[in-house]
Amino acid sequence: MYTALANIASIKYLDTDNFFLIAGPCAVEGEEIVMEIAEKIVAITEKLKIPYIFKSSYRKANRSRLDSFTGIGDEKALKILRKVKETFDVPVLTDIHADEEAAMAAEYVDVLQIPAFLCRQTSLLVAAAKTGKAINIKKGQFLNAEAMKFPLDKVIQSGNEQVFLTERGTTFGYQDLVIDYRGIPIMQAFGKPVVLDCTHSLQQPNQPSGVTGGKPGLIETVAKAGIAVGVDGLFIETHPKPNEAKSDGENMLPLHLLEDMLTRLLDIRQAIFSFAPANI
Repeated sequence: MYTALANIASIKYLDTDNFFLIAGPCAVEGEEIVMEIAEKIVAITEKLKIPYIFKSSYRKANRSRLDSFTGIGDEKALKILRKVKETFDVPVLTDIHADEEAAMAAEYVDVLQIPAFLCRQTSLLVAAAKTGKAINIKKGQFLNAEAMKFPLDKVIQSGNEQVFLTERGTTFGYQDLVIDYRGIPIMQAFGKPVVLDCTHSLQQPNQPSGVTGGKPGLIETVAKAGIAVGVDGLFIETHPKPNEAKSDGENMLPLHLLEDMLTRLLDIRQAIFSFAPANI
């Protein structure tokens, strides 16, 4: 199942039975905070032998309000992401939002992420595929799991087999999302890894303030359910002080909670493997 990630040489421990982790701050706010977060998560994942991909967006293109934080400058942010990669020897993931961003971001990172709102954007998927980088496609909040076969096929038919999918919730009314865990095995049947986004799937969008809300107290609950269902990877945005984060602070996990949570999730993963029928 991890073959879609095998060409990312800097992913360690892919030969274990652990889930893999995509984690980091929502956006690149500055070098010091990004390096601090990366150092702490790398230490935790090394200790627990969890395959790890660092995540942060070099630019936030989809914000509710014009005065919301969007970034510190594309080149500056991408250079910080490359420094994370080179300093800690871990692969790095970032979003792209337009065709011309694909080749630019690919010069700095290992995984290009297609945001949920753009998962049907054919030219963006093709541009990402042609970079040769691994591609993570987030499932649109407006799609069912079966429909994700078509974005997946667009990347594969463009010559790139290094692709995986991320479940990030489905629109449930105007200001809430819900996770349909049936979608995880449905998407796994396409033959590529499936990730559960434990933070964005708890968003409460379209708030009157123009700032997205969230339910971070349920992050571990969502993650436990995903592990029990058999998800291949987890996506978790985290920050030392979420209340001071410049983007998506209402949804991020406080960094000091990450290690204990991952330890409990590994216990669940081991239990699932221990009791699984031999033919699974």
